[in-house]
Amino acid sequence: MRWVLRSKIHKAVVTDANVNYVGSITIDADLLDKVGLWPGEKVLVVSNTSGARLETYTIAGERGSGVMCMNGAAAHLIRAGEEIIVMGFELTDRPLSPTVILVDPANAFVRYL
Repeated sequence: MRWVLRSKIHKAVVTDANVNYVGSITIDADLLDKVGLWPGEKVLVVSNTSGARLETYTIAGERGSGVMCMNGAAAHLIRAGEEIIVMGFELTDRPLSPTVILVDPANAFVRYL
């Protein structure tokens, strides 16, 4: 069994960072659907801006809002305005073809990669 990339949101921009929230990353529900991530699913978030990397879980944000909000302690590591990659993985005994999307600076879907 291996951990294999299954879902990826590429070049998203953090719209808010809320240290007073319990934890997680809030992502526009439309983007979660496009890559097959579930609310509550563990994800790896990597900042292209600062190089920070962290694991957290997803919360579905308002559809069409473009929200990409770092919550809780994660907001100390990755701040509003940073460009990020959000990745979900699957434990499997076979290769997978990941669903990867590119978004624009407003976090609107551009295309599948």
